[in-house]
Amino acid sequence: MAITGHCYCGELHYKAEGEPRFAGQCHCRECQYISGGGANYFMIMPAEGFSYTKGAPKQFRRSDLANPATREFCATCGTHIITRTPDPSMVVLKVGTLDDPKQFTPRAAIWMNDKQPWHLVAEGLATFPGFPGR
Repeated sequence: MAITGHCYCGELHYKAEGEPRFAGQCHCRECQYISGGGANYFMIMPAEGFSYTKGAPKQFRRSDLANPATREFCATCGTHIITRTPDPSMVVLKVGTLDDPKQFTPRAAIWMNDKQPWHLVAEGLATFPGFPGR
């Protein structure tokens, strides 16, 4: 699968190749901060297939955590593109940046323990209180 996308202002473009390892929506508090309050829709893609094709992202990493993720976003418009977790084999791609959002089909809703009462989850979608399998 080949996926392309960009930030809101168009200064940052990317390409992601490979099969998604997972696709879902996350309701954790950290994602609520990043999304503006709602769930975060994402695809986990192989890191070796991800590259920026235009521009370079700004990065943010919390200094108060032992093993923080690195968030990459457009320095001009602030659009969050990916998260690099401590696992270097994957990137967490934000679905709102896809050129063709129809390439996304969620498989589960995670971190339901942090879900707000007004967050929507599609009927029949698998749900997990935290990460699946933990």
